[in-house]
Amino acid sequence: MNLPNKLTLFRVILIPFFVFFLMYDGTLIPLGVGKWIALAIFIIASLTDLFDGKIARKYNLITNFGKFMDPLADKLLVCAGLICFVELGRMPYWVVILIISRDFIISGFRLVAADNGQVIAASWWGKVKTTVQMVMEILMIANLEALNILTQILMWAALALTVISLVDYLVKNWKVMGDLK
Repeated sequence: MNLPNKLTLFRVILIPFFVFFLMYDGTLIPLGVGKWIALAIFIIASLTDLFDGKIARKYNLITNFGKFMDPLADKLLVCAGLICFVELGRMPYWVVILIISRDFIISGFRLVAADNGQVIAASWWGKVKTTVQMVMEILMIANLEALNILTQILMWAALALTVISLVDYLVKNWKVMGDLK
């Protein structure tokens, strides 16, 4: 259990705390306090994602556990936030379904590719989508009225980038599915 893997596990452990503080702001937690704690947890969890990959590559600490758990931890964190935003009335359910569906489709493609000894690298579109999505989630957690228009613009941008990156992955990697009968 090396440092990058510990950071990945730490990210997974943070998810229920993130959800708790976000969802119970104003009920079990004094109004306004929970969202700031949730925001801090989300940012810390997001930073662990940045650092675990850099450390693993720099010190050659890449493991099968990390290859499996790192993307899973990312998806769990992002999906937890998106689902909470639907419940809180900050995001339409269908946007969340599209974003989550894209991640499942790409994960499926990667599994098929891996089974065939191929690696599907993250695309530029996917990286931009992830960045926009993370900034959007930070703004949705903060839920500041002064930033509502920016938050909405980022939500629509994240949705557009979700579709664009999905099409990009499908077009560039459709040959991976060629062996299916």
